[in-house]
Amino acid sequence: MRFMRIELHNWKNFLAVNVPLEQRVFLVGPNAVGKSNFLDAFRFLRDIASPEGGLRRAVQEPRGGVSLVRSLYARRYPNVVVDADLDIDGDLWGYRIEFTQDNQKRPVVSKEVVRKNGDIVRQRPGDADAADSDQLLQTHLEQVNVNKEFRVLQEALAKTQYLHIVPQIVRDPKRYQGGPEDPFGGDFLEQLARTPAKTLDSRLKRITDALRVAVPQLTSLILERDAGGRPHLKGLYEHWRPKAGWQNETQLSDGTLRLLGLLWKLLDGSAPLLLEEPELSLHPAVVRHIPAMMARVTRRSGRQILVSTHSADLLADEGIAPEEVLLLTPSSEETHVTLASSDAEIVALLEGGAAMADAVLPRTAPPQARQLALFAD
Repeated sequence: MRFMRIELHNWKNFLAVNVPLEQRVFLVGPNAVGKSNFLDAFRFLRDIASPEGGLRRAVQEPRGGVSLVRSLYARRYPNVVVDADLDIDGDLWGYRIEFTQDNQKRPVVSKEVVRKNGDIVRQRPGDADAADSDQLLQTHLEQVNVNKEFRVLQEALAKTQYLHIVPQIVRDPKRYQGGPEDPFGGDFLEQLARTPAKTLDSRLKRITDALRVAVPQLTSLILERDAGGRPHLKGLYEHWRPKAGWQNETQLSDGTLRLLGLLWKLLDGSAPLLLEEPELSLHPAVVRHIPAMMARVTRRSGRQILVSTHSADLLADEGIAPEEVLLLTPSSEETHVTLASSDAEIVALLEGGAAMADAVLPRTAPPQARQLALFAD
């Protein structure tokens, strides 16, 4: 599965967005411009399609309701719109959800359309919705009794993964009471423990080999449960006393845990993967190789990766094409999203030999950033 296009209207920072998507996508923009909110549109579709999700839960529980999802600048057209095209096993599927809220502040479907290879498979509201308006409190995407014709779309959307490892949560999962597949690491070790033993051992070996680039002293990784049944990730470091080199997740560095989580997710499935600033806590020499690592994964597994970043080191990779970079720029009332390849100035800089980082990051820098140096004067 791969997202081919995303269209947004009145979604958080975005009044109107419609952009194509490549196999790798790099989101670049200043702080608070909406990079996380852009990625959240894909998570929203996943949350609707998830067996334990649905429209109401997707809008209200993690996002605070329609009033917090809808752009503050929405005026004449109050509906929130998320529309995506997806390639699933060679078929071009499309899904459009438009919603608002009723007088009880419940999310209500204004329009729902499912497309396949240019044909409309399902469109709502329909006669049944007119006869019983409460049916518009749910999408057909989330209902197994009515989505048989497009269940392949529902199942594909539900597999989308998001990762933003917080090392403190991995070390102490009680800090976050999230559900399964917690993107912040609350059940990361349990995810590893649920993996079949042969697969787990194989992946940990591959991850250890990769981690040695950043942590040369690391010689092996294992997963063990303590007496209370809680899983612990243990790494063996070179030490003059052979049994003294073991450290568990409470002792591993933030960078090691973040990189370990990234490597695990890159090996875990072939569904689209959403990443928030994977460069955090990592040495620039390691960060520079993340795009090439992603490219290798996309070639081998076909996996799509969408990543937000501020890192000049990550964007220094010469293999990043302008079609892969989405530039997010704020205006007085919304955030605009454009392809770097559609910006003549950026294209000219790249053709002149500039690195992607040098071409796009100056466009996203706060104009008064130097004033921070005067703080406390």
